[in-house]
Amino acid sequence: MELQRVLSRVRKAIDDYDMIQDGDKIAIGISGGKDSLCLLYALSHLRRFYSKKFELCAITVDLGWDNLNLEKIKELCKELDVEYHIVKTDIYNIVFEERKESNPCALCAKMRKGALNDKMKELGYNKIAYAHHKDDVVDTMMLSLIYEGRIHTFSPVTYLDRTDLYVIRPLMYMHEADVIGFVNKYNVPVVKSPCPVDKHTQREYVKDLLKDINSVAPGVKDRMFTAISNANIKGWNKDGKE
Repeated sequence: MELQRVLSRVRKAIDDYDMIQDGDKIAIGISGGKDSLCLLYALSHLRRFYSKKFELCAITVDLGWDNLNLEKIKELCKELDVEYHIVKTDIYNIVFEERKESNPCALCAKMRKGALNDKMKELGYNKIAYAHHKDDVVDTMMLSLIYEGRIHTFSPVTYLDRTDLYVIRPLMYMHEADVIGFVNKYNVPVVKSPCPVDKHTQREYVKDLLKDINSVAPGVKDRMFTAISNANIKGWNKDGKE
C-alpha cells in the first residue's frame, strides 16, 4: 500500500473522531511490530501538512528481554525526525519468572501500559497513539462476545481519567493486510516479538476463527466493523455524544 493511501485513511479516522487538537503532544507506543511502525510513518508524515499542529515522540517499553534489538528502530526514528525513548523495565522477570503466570497477557499489558503512561507524564505528553487497526477492532469485539458475554470493543478515542491522558487509534480504518502491504513495500524494519506466548493466545484463536468464517462469508470483517460503528457503542458516535 502506498504511503499516500495510508495517510488518507489515517487522516479520515482522525477527522471523523476529532482525535487531534492544536498543541497536542502525542506519543506513539512502539512495540517494534508492523502496526506501530506503520503508525509511526503515518503520523510523522501527517504532522508536516496537517492543519492542526502537534508534537510527536515514540516510546518503547522494554520488558527486559535479553534478545530485543532496537537499533533499527532508533535509526528509523532519526530518519523520520521523531524523538525516541526506551523505558527499561523488569516486567518479563516479574510476569514469567517470579509469578510464573499461566495467562500472562493481562498482567503484562497492565504493567506495560503503566510504564508507558508514567513516561508520557514525565515528558509532558497528553495523548498516546495506539496502532490498533480495523481487524483489531473486530477481533476485540469477538473476544468480548465469546469470553465475556457482551458486545464491546475499544473506542476510537479513550480518556484515561486516572492519568488524565487520552488514547487515540488512527489506524482504525486500515485492514491488517493494508499494514502488511505497506511495511513490505517500504522495507520497514519490523522487530519480531521475543514473547514466549506470541501467537498462542485467545486473540489468535479468534483471528483464526474469523478467517474461517470469512472463507464462507467473504467481507465479514467489514460488515462487522460497520455494525460496531452503527451500534451506539460508547465512544463510537462521530458527533462526540456517548
